[in-house]
Amino acid sequence: MDPIRHPSYASQPTRDVRAWLLLLVTALVPGGVQLLFGHRRWAKISLSITAISWILALIAGVIVLISRTFLFTIGTNPFILTFLTIWVPVIAINWAVCLFDTLRRIRIVTISRRARKRFVAAFCALLLIVVGPLAWGTTILNSQRGLMSDLFASGKALKPVDGRYNILLLGSDAGKGRTGIRPDSLSLVSIDAKTGKTVIIGLPRNMENVPFPDDSPLHKHYPQGYNCGDECLLNAVFQQGEQHKDEFEDPKTAGEQATMDAVSGATGLEVQYYAMINLKGFENLIDSLGGITLVSGKRVPISSKVDPTTGEHGPVKGWIEPGKQKLDGFHALWFARSREFSSDYERMVRQRCVQTAMVKQLDPATVLTRYQSIAKATPGAVSTDIPSSQVDSFVDLALKVKSQKIESVDLTPPRITPSQPDFDVAHQLVADKIEESSKSSEEDKGAFSVPGSDLSAAAGVDAGLDPNPGSGPQLLAQGAGDTSADNGEEADAKAICYVP
Repeated sequence: MDPIRHPSYASQPTRDVRAWLLLLVTALVPGGVQLLFGHRRWAKISLSITAISWILALIAGVIVLISRTFLFTIGTNPFILTFLTIWVPVIAINWAVCLFDTLRRIRIVTISRRARKRFVAAFCALLLIVVGPLAWGTTILNSQRGLMSDLFASGKALKPVDGRYNILLLGSDAGKGRTGIRPDSLSLVSIDAKTGKTVIIGLPRNMENVPFPDDSPLHKHYPQGYNCGDECLLNAVFQQGEQHKDEFEDPKTAGEQATMDAVSGATGLEVQYYAMINLKGFENLIDSLGGITLVSGKRVPISSKVDPTTGEHGPVKGWIEPGKQKLDGFHALWFARSREFSSDYERMVRQRCVQTAMVKQLDPATVLTRYQSIAKATPGAVSTDIPSSQVDSFVDLALKVKSQKIESVDLTPPRITPSQPDFDVAHQLVADKIEESSKSSEEDKGAFSVPGSDLSAAAGVDAGLDPNPGSGPQLLAQGAGDTSADNGEEADAKAICYVP
């Protein structure tokens, strides 16, 4: 008699081996046991699901070995994510149903008492090891699909300009009681499309007379630049875009497009994309990461709520003390935007510290363990016109960026005076820094820098700072300090902050 189908006629050792063999077949090839027992219709469906799954996995593995960008395509393409969100549960259900059917056919009573406990333990472990991760993976895939759909735009991917991608980062001060958006911080990230070498250009929000490129809708309104006095600042360009939104290609993002045009005119670089961070959403995003760690070189004040009519902060309510700090969203937000007892240029350095801390903390372990909260917080914190079709190549580029030294240049005093900027000089500063970045040696890889500072060196400094405000490692943050740089005076070099 066949011991597989008729175990009662087999010896006890044979029955024990039979049980383990059937369990192993189902674990590797769901549907295989059902085929052995002659249930061809069931086996055909189960084996088809299994075969398709293994074939897709093998094809994907081969393509990833040839081009790792395809791995990022799997994780970012909405169509692939939708398919996987449906297919992975099918795999899990098929596996679970086949496992329980196999258990029924094995008939535990036919297994020796000695082997029975170990078999049941192995079955339960297998069920958890196989079905559990598939269920968890389905949840992650669904969250990722929603994130890609909610966060990124549709449309075609753009090619690099002069071999670089230029992405404008905006910090939005929009909130309850605020009339309109005026970007609280502006940075242009210029990335070499091949090497990932990056230059971050900091622009003061109070820069005046910014020029618009000839093809900008605002050029005809301000052919000599945005030069209507001290109210016409760089961060006010956003509202000009809103006022002339019907003249822009996409009226819904006219403010962002206008600001991109202004930054292009100020830096001499064509800006392809933007990413805007809403400050309240930013607070939630930091919390979803579990906070960020940085070292502050001086006390930073926390004010009361902003007056919606004047934009001024209220009296000081607390302090972020010097030294190594683990900041939650609330304190990270105040560290980045606090204005009291400092200049805009010192604040730009602090904002860069927060950006660097976020990048450093976005490691795979943090993303995996906190993915749900990060995915939930991100759409409310970030908006961008980067198309979903280009996210995979940008993720691949981001890995190159992390392996390079990030250079920075701020268009601030003493080199650039915001009230009377010389944009020829600004363009040359940007071009020189990009050329310097392109020629930087391989020895500099892996180090980060903020304006006028060497974070690779600062990282080796003891995190314990003198508790007195203004003390600590001298990072030589050019243009940052308590001195008003609007007067054209060179601010004192002070220890502002760094990421340990």
